[in-house]
Amino acid sequence: MSETIIVGVTEAAASQRALDWAAHRAAADGADLLLSCIVGGAVGAVGEDEVLARAMDAAAVLLDAEITRISALIPGLSISTHVGSGNPTEELIEGSADATLLVIGIEPGARGRAGHHGARIAAGAHCPVVVVPSATVGEQGTRRGVVVGVDGSDVALTALQFAAAEATRLDEPLIAVSAWMPVFVSGDFGMYPDMYTTDLQGITEALVGDMVEKVRESHPDLVVETRIEEGDPATVINAAAESALMTVIGTHGRSGIARFLLGSVSEEVISHLKAPTAVVR
Repeated sequence: MSETIIVGVTEAAASQRALDWAAHRAAADGADLLLSCIVGGAVGAVGEDEVLARAMDAAAVLLDAEITRISALIPGLSISTHVGSGNPTEELIEGSADATLLVIGIEPGARGRAGHHGARIAAGAHCPVVVVPSATVGEQGTRRGVVVGVDGSDVALTALQFAAAEATRLDEPLIAVSAWMPVFVSGDFGMYPDMYTTDLQGITEALVGDMVEKVRESHPDLVVETRIEEGDPATVINAAAESALMTVIGTHGRSGIARFLLGSVSEEVISHLKAPTAVVR
C-alpha cells in the first residue's frame, strides 16, 4: 500500500513552502501527495451557501494551480486534491488518520490564531506532523543535520528513531540535543557546588548516550553528534535548530481534550520555528 503525505494548502506563503517541502519528501519516498484545502464551515447565516460555494470553487482553482506548479518542479509525482468545508484544524486532524505524514505551514513566531491552529494540529494528529516555516534564517546550503530533542522518555526515543531515519534519508548527521536544569532555589541559597552540576551533566550525557546506542542498531553508518547543555530545553533545542536542516520533537500521546494540547517544550519550539520541525508521538 502506497504511503500518503497530506499537506494543508492555503494562499499563505508558509503554505506554499510547506507544499514544496512535502512534494520533495513525496518524491524521495515514492509517496502519494494529497493537497487538502479546507475553506471553513457553514454556521446557518442567510446567503452563506453561495459564499461557501464560491470559496470552494476558488479553493479548487488554487489547488489546480499548485498541481501545475509542483508538477513542473517535480515531474511524475502522484498528486490528488481534496476541497472540504468545516473547521480546518479538525478536518486536517481527521484526515491525518489515513496519512503517513501531515505537513502544514506556519509563520515563525505565530502566537495568534495561526499559531494556535498549528499547535492543535500537531498535538491532535494521528500521524507525525511536519510544521514548515514560511522562511528560515540562513542559506539552505549552510544548514546541516537533523536536530532531535532527547529527554529520556519513551516518546523521546520514538522521536530519536524518527530523526535517525530522516538523517539517513538526507545523508546528514543526527544531532541529539538534551538540556538539564538544576533544582531551583531562591536567594543566597542558589549556589550550586561544582560536583552537583558536573554530576547532572554526566547523568544527562549517559542517558542520551544509551538512547543513541539503541538507534545505532538500525542505523549503523549514521553519524551522530550529541549536545548536552545546561538551560531551558526549548531554548537549547531552538538554538541548535537555527543551523539545522530539520528538527524533531516528541509529544506525549493523549486522549480526549488533552490530546489537543502540546507539551510546553513542544509548543515553545513550534512557536519559534527555526527549521521544518516534525512533531511525533
